[in-house]
Amino acid sequence: MTQRRIEIYDTTLRDGTQGEGFNLSLRDKLLIAKKLDEFGVDYIEGGFPASNPKDAAFFIEAAQYRFGHAKLSAFGMTRRRGVTAENDPGLVALLAAKTPVITLVGKTSKRQAERVLSVSPEENVAMIGESVAFVTRAGKECVYDAEHFFDTFQVDPEYALSTLRAAHDGKASVLVLCDTNGGTLPEEIDRAVRAVRERLPSARVGIHTHNDSGLAVACALAAIRAGSTHAQGTINGVGERCGNMDLTTLVGNLSTKYHLPCLLPTSLPRLTELSRYVYDLSNTTPISGQPFTGPSAFAHKGGMHVHAVQKDTSTYEHIDPASVGNVRKILISELSGASNIAATAGKRFGLENDRATLKRVLDKVCELENRGWAFEVAEASFELLVRKEIGRYTPFFDLTHYRVEILRQGDGQAISEATVKLSVRDHNAHEVAEGDGPVAALDAALRKALLSRYPALARLHLMDYKVRVVPTYAGDGSVDETKSEAASVVRVVAEFRREHVDSGETFFGTVGVSGNIIDATYQALRDAYDHHLLAEADSGSPAAAGDGGPR
Repeated sequence: MTQRRIEIYDTTLRDGTQGEGFNLSLRDKLLIAKKLDEFGVDYIEGGFPASNPKDAAFFIEAAQYRFGHAKLSAFGMTRRRGVTAENDPGLVALLAAKTPVITLVGKTSKRQAERVLSVSPEENVAMIGESVAFVTRAGKECVYDAEHFFDTFQVDPEYALSTLRAAHDGKASVLVLCDTNGGTLPEEIDRAVRAVRERLPSARVGIHTHNDSGLAVACALAAIRAGSTHAQGTINGVGERCGNMDLTTLVGNLSTKYHLPCLLPTSLPRLTELSRYVYDLSNTTPISGQPFTGPSAFAHKGGMHVHAVQKDTSTYEHIDPASVGNVRKILISELSGASNIAATAGKRFGLENDRATLKRVLDKVCELENRGWAFEVAEASFELLVRKEIGRYTPFFDLTHYRVEILRQGDGQAISEATVKLSVRDHNAHEVAEGDGPVAALDAALRKALLSRYPALARLHLMDYKVRVVPTYAGDGSVDETKSEAASVVRVVAEFRREHVDSGETFFGTVGVSGNIIDATYQALRDAYDHHLLAEADSGSPAAAGDGGPR
């Protein structure tokens, strides 16, 4: 490909919100828009102002913000049948949004024009041309989205091209070819884009793909290789059905594989940050194996792989994780070798060359994972395991007992109450607390007993909590059928956020396993408290861990 800049058009705030489970408040939309602008996105599609009050309010609020790089676009349709563009309520609403760009979607298919819009093919072409011309005469840049372009091009290329020509004659700045159903293959994308460029050589061509065949990014790259200079998608690939094309994956490939400029020169190392920001604001769970930005994108579990990566990262990594703002992860599990243990804990505890200790730790990991533990998602619990194995663990407190009660009242309300009795060095604490559920009650009671001695616990926050039934194995390796159904062993995995004393935050996981879900929860909570307090003590802050604690 010749060296050229690829425009990035983000539609997370409009097309993305059509995805199941992906919801944004007005404030969320404004915050994401600002983040996208800072990141260097060229166009931000804010929504459909005529469709709902939230989108209408977004454009009013966004008008107060001065975008430094991005151009804000309002999305809408071509004029309705039987009315002029000047009198169409939808087009009038688009102009009222006062954005520098208006994106119009039009029908490419004769069949859809007749069956969906109830207009003739000729009237559909007129609607496209007149609508685009109306927007551009008003001084707005018009991006034209050709809906169902590729499906139509395969069966009726001349009509598909006639709709594009109408938009081009109306002075649309870019003709965006849409794979609306997400079923077109990369080679078909390539053929169609080349045909459009040949028939309309003065037009700029864009691409908008969906992921229904799992090929959205591949199809977008095929279009760009064929000459498209404008790509539309969403952050993390959110959107209707199987989602839109994931802009983070596209940007990763354009920047690291094709070396084509897009966004700002400083954007790529912040790619993972942008991805996680959208996940956090939308309260959705990151896709672990998401290319470039996923938590597992550079995770290594097999012992042989870890051993090789320690010597040469290119053996099992296609790029440097830091180039996209991600990090390498060495996972600990029964599949690990001594190299995994050495890579994760060896340097910190001086065990790199202590083969006997590394083997002892690995054997312990295998034993516990056979009983249900999962250390690859619980790095804090793994660190504590190593400390215990090498004799460098002293508890911050000792448990005398805890009790959790759930009282269900006649009105259907369930109240949880936890009682804990602890020994905190020379001090005995006996506290009671209520919570919305048993986990909240137990956490509240433990903190109530500990905060006076360890105020740093106020900077530790439970972010996620998962419970899973796990098989229990007998000595011969078979599943123990006596521990099944309601009597099954459960694994609790908890994720925590730790606020640093100076600034910033980190996340870590802990794990607990028991036939009793509350006791598994206690194990995960206790590991989190210990890990956090040890980290605070190691930070060197004078009051990090209250009045002291083990190192």
